[in-house]
Amino acid sequence: MKGLATFVRQVVTPRGDHGWKVQFVQHLVTGAIATAAHYGVMWAAMELALIPVLATTVGFIAGATTRFLFSYFHIFEPERDVVTAVPHFLLALGLQMALNAALLTLLLQMTSLVWPAQVVTTALLTTFNFLMYKFWVFK
Repeated sequence: MKGLATFVRQVVTPRGDHGWKVQFVQHLVTGAIATAAHYGVMWAAMELALIPVLATTVGFIAGATTRFLFSYFHIFEPERDVVTAVPHFLLALGLQMALNAALLTLLLQMTSLVWPAQVVTTALLTTFNFLMYKFWVFK
């Protein structure tokens, strides 16, 4: 039980080199918050009659902004200052946005269920995003 308490304390502790396992859990927790931003904006955009792929792209931007703030200031030990990290993050986002739209498009060809397709897309991109942030964006 003491080991679990230590792990939880590390997960909620701001920025620090706690090892990749703790960083990945922090990535998942803050990712849930970023995903809520993405899905909330996506839902609102769809309510405004945007097509699903455009709506997910707009939502992606909201989620990405949330993700950067948590990643830079809470999870990783950036070796780059914010001004230098932002262009790397934007390039990573461009790739992630393209992959998000492509995966959603592919899944929508298999099913007309937008939300399950979006959840699968998000799950598939989670590990890819973590590795890109850890080893390229903030290094």
